[in-house]
Amino acid sequence: MDGFKKFLMQGNVIALAVAVVIGAAFTSIVQSFVADLLTPLISAFGGLPDFSSLKVTVGRSNFMYGHFVNAVISFLMVAAVVYFLVVRPYTHLRDRAAAKVESKTRDCPECLSAIPRAASRCAFCTAQVA
Repeated sequence: MDGFKKFLMQGNVIALAVAVVIGAAFTSIVQSFVADLLTPLISAFGGLPDFSSLKVTVGRSNFMYGHFVNAVISFLMVAAVVYFLVVRPYTHLRDRAAAKVESKTRDCPECLSAIPRAASRCAFCTAQVA
């Protein structure tokens, strides 16, 4: 029982549990954004964006492909929302923060080894470095 308690108290399990809860909450926000804001906006410009009544009849069978079309459109809209409102801003901030961190080393012009910026001589090939 002690091993199980240690397993549950590991940071990975707690972080995963928090990620699942936050992910579920974020899912409801994104779905609400798509259903309550984007879909009415599309219907205002392009007509009713509900394809659930579309079907093909072959013999006596009805193939209701409209639900599938709705699901594909919904997926694409959710993916676009996540990309433009989460991924792009995060990537921009990450790249901006990485650009601010200046490297503390430079390459030796003779042997291409990494040496400290303040060094006047390479520790590997003893070449004079400007």
